[in-house]
Amino acid sequence: MSDRRRIAAFLAVALFAAPIAFAVDAPPAVKPADPVKPAAPKPPAPKESATEPKPKTGTWTATHDKYVAQAKEKAGNVDLLFVGDSITAGWNGQKKIWESAWGKYKPHNIGIGGDRTQHVIWRLQNGEVAGLKPKVTVLMIGTNNLGGNSNEEIVAGITACVAEIKKQMPETKVLLLGVFPRSPKATDAARPRIKAINTEIAKLDDGKTVKYLDIGEKFLEPDGTLTKEVMNDFLHLTPKGYQIWADNVGPVVEQMIKG
Repeated sequence: MSDRRRIAAFLAVALFAAPIAFAVDAPPAVKPADPVKPAAPKPPAPKESATEPKPKTGTWTATHDKYVAQAKEKAGNVDLLFVGDSITAGWNGQKKIWESAWGKYKPHNIGIGGDRTQHVIWRLQNGEVAGLKPKVTVLMIGTNNLGGNSNEEIVAGITACVAEIKKQMPETKVLLLGVFPRSPKATDAARPRIKAINTEIAKLDDGKTVKYLDIGEKFLEPDGTLTKEVMNDFLHLTPKGYQIWADNVGPVVEQMIKG
């Protein structure tokens, strides 16, 4: 083969291979990834009114429905009614103390755990006391409002609960208990708030159909501390705590029922 032919053949091969080499070696165009946006912060839960009636959901609804059914069954057969949150509901686990302290009064308990004043108002308006005519209604509510309402709002909520009890059951006398102490130390933030709230709701005692009673000090040690013997989590009562409740409220209930 002549030199001229060798050169021509070499150029033909080179020209043929060049596009293939370019196609293989060139990196594909990559679109830059969009920057990751941080998750938007969740908006704070809307503040609830302590006086505007409001229901809850979940197991709360089933408990409410149970109490509505019980009200129909017990109509005219309840002399002593307990209304409140989990502290009141806890009586359901203290059958022996409950029966000893209150059994003779045909008692009924409609406490629900986690309730605030607005939930109690709603329950009173929606069938839980329909047909009931207790001689005395014991109310203790407000501690669960501490995290979401001011002292003034809580006082208004408790006042509204008392008013609703009187509206739904005009013949009952209301024994309004001061909000029980919570937190282990007397210097804890909740303590002065509870004291201030109780000072205000004490004014609801009219000497006739509403009586105020504060037994908070009965749960405390001389230095103002709470022990786990009385409140195992510094909020909910132990059997010893419920016995203190019964011992200090029982005589007042008896007097109100007989009076």
